[in-house]
Amino acid sequence: MANAPPISRFPVPAIEDAPADVRARILEVQEKAGFVPNVFLVLARRPDEFRAFFAYHDALMLKEGGLSKAEREMIVVATSGANHCQYCVIAHGAILRIYDKNPLIADQVAVNHRKADLTPRRRAMLDFAMKVALRSVEIEDADYARLREHGFTDEDAWDIAAIAAFFALSNRLANAVGMRPNDEFYLMGRVPGKR
Repeated sequence: MANAPPISRFPVPAIEDAPADVRARILEVQEKAGFVPNVFLVLARRPDEFRAFFAYHDALMLKEGGLSKAEREMIVVATSGANHCQYCVIAHGAILRIYDKNPLIADQVAVNHRKADLTPRRRAMLDFAMKVALRSVEIEDADYARLREHGFTDEDAWDIAAIAAFFALSNRLANAVGMRPNDEFYLMGRVPGKR
């Protein structure tokens, strides 16, 4: 779109001007997705922060453990909805729809996870994630006991908390800089044949 709004309130560097490792990561994502998610372009203006952000992102979102990829994305979408982060709800909602093979789940979870079509296990996971995101001072042993009742380990609880906390940072930064979601995200996982 010729008159598309800017993707950030701040200048975005050209990919070719980014440091070699940052440029390589951006091109790798472009190759895989078919486009460059705007978060990569926006953060490229600060290479050290780009590296730190994506290192922690990858440590949380790509690791093996008791949470599936869809469940990790579900935490992002639910907490980002609560934090009113359009970028993360749209971008991670697309990824969630693809991982869960469910075109409805992201919208349900973003608006109100308690009314979403979830298993009791996933509802308990999101209850805990939302408490971390919105009322972390209230976390107590009973919250961990409830997770254990649904088969989560203490390491899973740490992952849930860390994802909610990391994306609280991401949500606030995205909102502050006015990060715009890519148009490509809106249809992903909604229409058969769309990735």
